[in-house]
Amino acid sequence: MGLFNVTHPASFLLTGIPGLESSHAWLAGPLCVMYAVALGGNTVILQAVRVEPSLHEPMYYFLSMLSFSDVAMSMATLPTVLRTFCLNARNIAFDACLIQMFLIHSFSMMESGILLAMSFDRYVAICDPLRYAAVLTNEVIAGIGIAVAARSFITLFPLLFLFKRLPICRSNALSHSYCLHPDMMKLACADITINSIYGLFVLVSTFGMDVFLIFLSYVLILHSVMAIASREERLKVLNTCVSHILAVLVFYVPMIGVSTVHRFGKHAPRYVHVLMSNVYLFVPPVLNPLIYSAKTKEIRRTIVRMFRRMKT
Repeated sequence: MGLFNVTHPASFLLTGIPGLESSHAWLAGPLCVMYAVALGGNTVILQAVRVEPSLHEPMYYFLSMLSFSDVAMSMATLPTVLRTFCLNARNIAFDACLIQMFLIHSFSMMESGILLAMSFDRYVAICDPLRYAAVLTNEVIAGIGIAVAARSFITLFPLLFLFKRLPICRSNALSHSYCLHPDMMKLACADITINSIYGLFVLVSTFGMDVFLIFLSYVLILHSVMAIASREERLKVLNTCVSHILAVLVFYVPMIGVSTVHRFGKHAPRYVHVLMSNVYLFVPPVLNPLIYSAKTKEIRRTIVRMFRRMKT
């Protein structure tokens, strides 16, 4: 028998929010607002970094990468989410679902890698400021961006084949309005041990390692900051990290929550799974541009100037 000579449904059936099907049309409005904020806010930051020479620095290049990944994540989920809630069009072709699953997980891993790169930027800027320009050159930044993208696609590419080998002969109804690997695996009527082990390996070796290295970088940053004699200077230095710390929390707290629910909350109500997954996917792209616009005065000033030019 061939590797992919197994039973697959022609399509999957997406689900909105269980128990609130009659309110999906009303929920479409807030979802559209969230997508507008995510796409608009991150696009504005990308444009601000592009047009303002003073923002052509490593910190803001990494911020551009973060904004790009947020835009890409939003675009990956937008078609099926809005079709489900606005039009009640719940079918998605098998291969389209597979591609969406791959893109969602890839862009999520890219965001994790970019947050790690941003923590390295803060570490060098604070702990070794005299070598900052020599360490984080344009070539190094471009190399980090390529490495982050390559890691995501190479690590997750096997998931496509691991899932395609599984026969799907139970229900074809998914638990969300988009496709996620843990959700899709539940529909298989075969042993999913390999998929589960590989998924856990990916989670620990990428997201887990990123979290550990980010934590380590801030331990070293804190050690350097505490050596500064002036309390005012210590606070000034730490303030340069606030936006990044908030972005890390906004990304990893929901991700840890949804991973915990998927692995250990099998008997939790369905709406808990749906809520945690929606927070994980929708909140970071919405909040990241708001955080950096509010907490980074250089970004804020550039955005204000951009809108003033548009009015004149």
